Amino acid sequence: MKRDRFLLAITFIVILTVDVYFVLLPRLRAWYDLSSGGCNCHGVNGSVRYPEQVPHKKTLSSNFVSQKGSKLKRLFGHPLYNIHLPELSPDERLLEEEALMEYYRRKVTRWQRQQKFYVEAAAASNISLPEQPVNFNTDASWLRFHLGINRYSLYPRDDENIDQLLHDMQSATIIGADYTQDEKALKGACDCSQVVKPSGHHLKLALKLQDFGKAMFKPMRQERHEETPEDFFYFVDFQRHNAEIASFHLDRVLDFRRVPPVVGRLINVTGEVLYTTYNEELRSVFFTSPANNTCFFAKCLYVCKTEYAVCGHPDLLEGSMSAYLPGLSVAPRISIPSPWIRSYTFTGKEEWEVNPSYCDTIKKLYPYSSGNRLLNIIDMAIFDFLTGNMDRHHYEIFTKFGDEGLLLHLDNARGFGKHSYDEMSILAPLTQCCMIKRSTLLRLQLLMQPEYRLSDVMRESLDRDPLRPVLTELHLQALDRRLERVIRSVSRCVKKLGEAKVVVTDFIEASGAATERNHKKSR
Repeated sequence: MKRDRFLLAITFIVILTVDVYFVLLPRLRAWYDLSSGGCNCHGVNGSVRYPEQVPHKKTLSSNFVSQKGSKLKRLFGHPLYNIHLPELSPDERLLEEEALMEYYRRKVTRWQRQQKFYVEAAAASNISLPEQPVNFNTDASWLRFHLGINRYSLYPRDDENIDQLLHDMQSATIIGADYTQDEKALKGACDCSQVVKPSGHHLKLALKLQDFGKAMFKPMRQERHEETPEDFFYFVDFQRHNAEIASFHLDRVLDFRRVPPVVGRLINVTGEVLYTTYNEELRSVFFTSPANNTCFFAKCLYVCKTEYAVCGHPDLLEGSMSAYLPGLSVAPRISIPSPWIRSYTFTGKEEWEVNPSYCDTIKKLYPYSSGNRLLNIIDMAIFDFLTGNMDRHHYEIFTKFGDEGLLLHLDNARGFGKHSYDEMSILAPLTQCCMIKRSTLLRLQLLMQPEYRLSDVMRESLDRDPLRPVLTELHLQALDRRLERVIRSVSRCVKKLGEAKVVVTDFIEASGAATERNHKKSR
């Protein structure tokens, strides 16, 4: 009997040892490699792949705020970030305040009538619905945001209201949830035979806040440390909520201000979505998983399956909250195909991918033959290259501003998918046209200096978000590496064509900026 117990104990020890050696240790090694870096990868298709870099060990004070103080604050205090525009004329502002207030008062009245109808209909069926009162305030942060949109940017540089808007979207009571308009438009029209699915097939929700503001919620679909699988085409990549958040911060750091404000938030999918929606189709896609988590999925036919669902833990789900732009009825926008649109097929290529002189043709076409449209396209390409977003097939503009208005940098959720890979083709507008705004170039050069390093100011800016850390250190380091590649691309153009033909003056440089830069060169 004792001999049998001894043999049984030996057997268990052997099994445990084998399990530790062949199962547990490889997993620990894989986890260690993932967190500290250790993959030597090679480039394909003319793009450059880099080995993952081991993050530098930094103290908390040097990581987010340098010993001399906030790098982000110093950056925004730099003369290049304080170039004053002339006083805006009424035609350069998107909206007129009195007309906008009247428009939203009518919408609030309509919403309240609908709410009353739903509550009464539910009561007639012995169903109790929670009341969702609206506190419409003409000084609400989302209204101030809408009124601040102008021909040059979505908000002024020094607009303190944007921080208030981020706070409101993160904390305000949610009184309504629904599918977004593009998902509603896709209802029953999803064609599984198509390689490229229509925009809007990824699950996102329109959430109504108590002050009648509105935000688009994109749920978490991928862990921050996970990279896009190598076999994924760009048009079937995941949409990442943290990419939306990081793109807003990067857009502000670059001083473009063309991305609507975005903030992270934890949503209770039961209390803040299921119990607040009056859309029966949205209610019908909720279910409880085997792990007792509350889940829901998109209604579109080809993803109308539980394996495409997003789930809370058990009810909480993190995601991004993006501020809505003014409605199309008060601020019409048009969507225009990008001249550098990619081939959304498995094998095809567009002309720009095979013709190095493609930009010569584009420069002769309206609206790229004059004005700032082509330069704005190049700004957008630099922005997308820094984030790694290959999915910029269209861009939008406000019709009121015509050809000289800003380009909206919308839908950035496919950025920040690969920190170890730089897709050089995203920079094609820059490398083929060899043009860049003087203001853009000066700010990019500034962000390469140690006291304003892009990764440092981004880290500090993102640390303000409730879902921090938004990006991993490897993604932050990739920003610095890609910024260097942008500057080198511009340098090659200057060497080839001369600075006068490459760098386009779009503002009169403040004397303070020139003085500071000359001072740094002399050191």
